[in-house]
Amino acid sequence: MRITDVKIEKFSIELTEPFKVAFAEISRCENLLIKIETDEGYCGYGEAAPFAPVTGETFDGCAEVLGMFRQGLIGMNPLDIEKIHVMMDGLVHGNGSAKCAVDIALHDLKGKVMNQPLFRVLGGYQDVVQSDITIGIASPERMAELAENYVKNQGYHILKIKAGINPDDDLRALSLIRKAVGEDIRLRVDANQGYDVARAVYALEGMKKYGVEAVEQCLPDWDVDGAVFLKSKISGIQLMLDESIHTVKDAARVCKANAADILNIKLMKCGGLYRGGQISTIAENFGMTCMVGCMLESKVAITAGLSLVASRRNITEADCDSFMYYKDADTGMPGGFERSGDMFQLLEKPGLGLDISF
Repeated sequence: MRITDVKIEKFSIELTEPFKVAFAEISRCENLLIKIETDEGYCGYGEAAPFAPVTGETFDGCAEVLGMFRQGLIGMNPLDIEKIHVMMDGLVHGNGSAKCAVDIALHDLKGKVMNQPLFRVLGGYQDVVQSDITIGIASPERMAELAENYVKNQGYHILKIKAGINPDDDLRALSLIRKAVGEDIRLRVDANQGYDVARAVYALEGMKKYGVEAVEQCLPDWDVDGAVFLKSKISGIQLMLDESIHTVKDAARVCKANAADILNIKLMKCGGLYRGGQISTIAENFGMTCMVGCMLESKVAITAGLSLVASRRNITEADCDSFMYYKDADTGMPGGFERSGDMFQLLEKPGLGLDISF
């Protein structure tokens, strides 16, 4: 089997309302879909969601890199996934979302060749995933209102609270959220690199009062030494790293340094499912667990992320919720999974199991 063409298409996603984190406020995004075609009639779909503050990629730059990959891909066997990753890494450093688009398309195609759903192609540990829902930074009162709605009206049991601008505002928001949702709802916090060490220690100690189970990326992505220090000082809350983990080598360095309890795998950072699986294996060998998170992605990448969670035992958490903030949650691509509250049932359809006309 040989790749005969790679088609690239731009699409835009509109959010229902602006979403604010410690370093940005977003109301819409532009992503790229790709379609890999073969001489045997199989095709696979992938997605790139470039986001400069995290991956360093712009939309135009990502499109250029995908054009470079297209030249290298034509004539290759789409099942030679490691070989293709070596080719991409040889052409350009970083550019995780461009590599991710190719990687997801290859895995979608592989599932169709095997006539198996993607979660089973990747390992097949389970077929149901529970995801959290994220609450962006707003007034503490508004954040509590959103939390109550997600729990009481939409069936979520795990809330991820964005923080990192002002620790006192963060703690007030957590106080109101805990009061609104009760003691049984699991709370996580994501500081998105917004604290320094002193403010992180202050915030983390304060969060214990509200039963926060895990806090993500307190410090700038480069400050692994600071993360090690926090882990030595803080007990009772698990510490997670996200922006610090782009590559497999990043994961190995963090695990060796004992700088975190949990690693957040994002396909757009690491380059897709193949590298995401490698990060999971490294974490498992150091006794750590993983979560799969997301950028502002359509159902292509969301289904891929959920499939990776379902495929591996040590990926215990999912933060695959971005499609919930879109005006069209399906983003024109029905299938992939069925959702009931916060439980996602992956479909028994080959590959991603999505209905895409592109």
